[in-house]
Amino acid sequence: MSLSHQLYDGLFADAQMAALWDTGAQTAHMLQVIAALCTAQGQAGRVDPALAARAAAHVAGFVSDMADLSAGSGRDGLPVPTLIRQLKAGAGPAAAAIHAGATSQDVLDTVLALTLRATSDLIDARLADLSLRLHALADRFGGNPLMARTRMQAALPVAVADRIRQWQAPLADHRDRLRHLRPQTERLSLAGPTGTTDFGETAPLMAQALGLHAGPVWHTDRSGVVGFAGWLALVAGSLGKMGQDIALMAQQGVDEVTLSGGGGSSVMAHKHNPVLAELLVTLARFNAGQAGVMAQAMVHEQERSGAAWMLEWLVLPQMAQATGRALTAALTLTDGIAGMGHPEGYK
Repeated sequence: MSLSHQLYDGLFADAQMAALWDTGAQTAHMLQVIAALCTAQGQAGRVDPALAARAAAHVAGFVSDMADLSAGSGRDGLPVPTLIRQLKAGAGPAAAAIHAGATSQDVLDTVLALTLRATSDLIDARLADLSLRLHALADRFGGNPLMARTRMQAALPVAVADRIRQWQAPLADHRDRLRHLRPQTERLSLAGPTGTTDFGETAPLMAQALGLHAGPVWHTDRSGVVGFAGWLALVAGSLGKMGQDIALMAQQGVDEVTLSGGGGSSVMAHKHNPVLAELLVTLARFNAGQAGVMAQAMVHEQERSGAAWMLEWLVLPQMAQATGRALTAALTLTDGIAGMGHPEGYK
């Protein structure tokens, strides 16, 4: 569920994105969701308000036994049943107000909604930043001539700004797609064991407290989550196109871009490999493959699938981290461009 590896963290890791998906963040979200449900149930009059308030306070200050949660996941297929047992064990009479009428999927899918909201915020901010930096790059070098290439063959001279525009234009489209996608992913999940429970006023109250949309039910409708994965693949794919272009432009003999830094070779001192450009291509290809796997999570049997649901937990965090890392790599790569095109023109 992570791209982290001590040998390759310098290449693949995005600590800021990884923190949104790590154990601490996910556990904190679970407690936040369960506490919000207690409070909303009390406000809606579905459980005794005094017990609901006590239960919410108990949950909010709870420290989980992580080893027990991990063992519970191995036994139950997910951590929520064990977490609920832990919470109720020390809650006294307020235990009756904890998780009343809800199901594990209500908790984990709402946690996912909160995580996707934070993920979207981070990616959107980076897309905006990258667009500004590409605009600045065009201001610096956009008037220089550059040889256009079609089917890998020299075509006609164009301006550097023309190629940068190809990199920049999709970023605005991706941000617009995200605005339309967010209501489908940042949604409360509260529908009970079979996805049919009507919680009445509890749902809008809970959604408001968490800053999420109140519906509709999406226990087996994974189109929003799968659509988000597809969007991650689109973002990474656009950055991969930029990386591929820069890697080709950096070839010796082509020399259409000058990069500061660059990777070295263990045996060829003359080489300055465009490592970050290559990384963008790798991450684009990785996310393209994972998007196909995520599409299989659309198939949920009857009212809930264990297998399709688990698949999301494996794939989506990695796709988010790959996209986040692609954006940090693209930002660094853009800042490292010291020259583009041929100021002297083509003879």
